[in-house]
Amino acid sequence: MLRLPIARKSSVLLLTLTAVVAAGLLAAPAFASEGAENGVTYTKDIAPILERSCQQCHRPESVAPMSLLTYEQARPWARAMKYRTGRVGKPDVMPPWYIEKGIGIQHYKGDISLSAGEIAAIAEWADNGAPRGEPVEATAEAVAADVSGWEIGEPDLVLTSPEIEVSPTAPDWWGPMGETETGLTEDRYVSAIEMREVNTFEGPPERDTIGGLYVIHHLVLVPVGPDGKPVAEAGFWPVHEVGRNADVFHPDSGKLLKAGSKILFPSAHLHSNGRHTRAHLQIGLKFHPEGYEPARTVQIIGPATLDLDIRPLQADQKFEAFSTLMEHTKMTVYEPHMHAAGVRMCLDAIWNNTIETLSCAGYNHNWVRVYTFEDDYAPLLPRGTILRITGYFDNTPTNPNVSDPRNWSGLGHRSIDNMMINIGQAVFLNDEEFAEEMATRRERLGLKPGQNMTGCPLCGYAELPGLSPATDDNDGGQ
Repeated sequence: MLRLPIARKSSVLLLTLTAVVAAGLLAAPAFASEGAENGVTYTKDIAPILERSCQQCHRPESVAPMSLLTYEQARPWARAMKYRTGRVGKPDVMPPWYIEKGIGIQHYKGDISLSAGEIAAIAEWADNGAPRGEPVEATAEAVAADVSGWEIGEPDLVLTSPEIEVSPTAPDWWGPMGETETGLTEDRYVSAIEMREVNTFEGPPERDTIGGLYVIHHLVLVPVGPDGKPVAEAGFWPVHEVGRNADVFHPDSGKLLKAGSKILFPSAHLHSNGRHTRAHLQIGLKFHPEGYEPARTVQIIGPATLDLDIRPLQADQKFEAFSTLMEHTKMTVYEPHMHAAGVRMCLDAIWNNTIETLSCAGYNHNWVRVYTFEDDYAPLLPRGTILRITGYFDNTPTNPNVSDPRNWSGLGHRSIDNMMINIGQAVFLNDEEFAEEMATRRERLGLKPGQNMTGCPLCGYAELPGLSPATDDNDGGQ
């Protein structure tokens, strides 16, 4: 066991529902009609929303402070649900999904956000006394059995990192955290991965934070073969971070784990939650079928900047970073990564004289979100496209994630330091593959000649035009 003296990290902060309790906003409705046949009811309207967007976390032994698996469990929190789901555009909105509506691409896998109609339904339900409606025969145990706790479904393999022990006080710590045998007797390709911390922490955190429930801020994974060398064909592996959702890789790609391989953990960032805690990481893996061979390799594309000058007591501080795509590219994942002062990031694609916003997302460092594009809406960008990220930082007392806004911050190893990266995932395509991808998209989405779409500036072309940004006039040829 690795024993490390670690201090509390206060830069990862989320106002949980328990904080709202203290504000007096969560009192249960005074009554709850069993009928309410013509209005919004739990059974008819609210339960489906909770099943899709809430119960992944709101269940026993998970991150949320209360379970919402049954009517009896959900009813006392009706007004809290109205309040938190109504916080659209705020870092404490629930569920924690921060893609901004009406800007850029809106089609993502695993989208747990609520529609305006669903938010209104929750509000109406709370205001009308949280009626049950027609009762159904279900117990918390039965519902919990249907919620495995894994976003990817029941994993094919669950690996466990070495256990670490963190004391209540001392500075943050960076370093290696050992290794884990995979136990594989044959090569397998991973199609999805999900990681979660399991620890001995009990009771509410001393601060109203999600990060305060955990001691592993991030943990890097490096699979190595039986020869002890990293598996180059696998490329980049996702990093465990607080609040991160699952990574589902491009369907034509997979991450190779070799027979007899190990997972190394060469870089961990540990912080205290104010209590003596033992913890380890569970890594859930879904495999492609036996015999599967990937057609493509996922790459990391950025852009990123570490040259930040975040000044104290200032809001709306804006920074930009750029990168140029040297190959035709199909983006599969948009992942804004900032630190505590970060509140928003936008991703733009610049092609010829056109600047197009692909996505804008709020940012809350308690919930590191991975946004995986649906296949028919993943950006298809020609080589020469310039990617730009624009990040916004709020280093004032109005940002509850910042421990002390009087501090300047930039890049560094302090808990208050910051960064700005799009940990975007993509596959590179040759001319033929790029043309095929666009032809398939035109057919599936019914695009007409000359009709482009967000994230696909050449989709209107029946044939690939010249792809030099300096000469192509991009007029939507027939």
